[in-house]
Amino acid sequence: MGLKIRSRIWIEADDHVFLGEGRVRLLKAIDETGSLSKAAKSLQMSYKKAWKLIDSVNKSTEKPVIITSIGGKNGGGAELTPYGKTLITTFEEINQGCWDYLDTQIGKLENL
Repeated sequence: MGLKIRSRIWIEADDHVFLGEGRVRLLKAIDETGSLSKAAKSLQMSYKKAWKLIDSVNKSTEKPVIITSIGGKNGGGAELTPYGKTLITTFEEINQGCWDYLDTQIGKLENL
């Protein structure tokens, strides 16, 4: 029997979600597209929801995760800050560590 343990983690700040898989996917999409609007569209998410998620992350930390620019000739944009990029990497390392640990624990069920 091929057993697996599934888990999702998120990080909270003051009892509010600060960072989780969805927010990380959005940050990565912003990094790839250079735009909050394009990132939201690529994730089939409304711009309003995307903005609320990013605003929530920004309000939970002292450092901004993205820098936005107002539209001009080529339109506006959004760029991840170095801190935003570090958050992605750190979250993914924590997440992978959790999965690795859970993989070691599945043997407890297989040996019953």
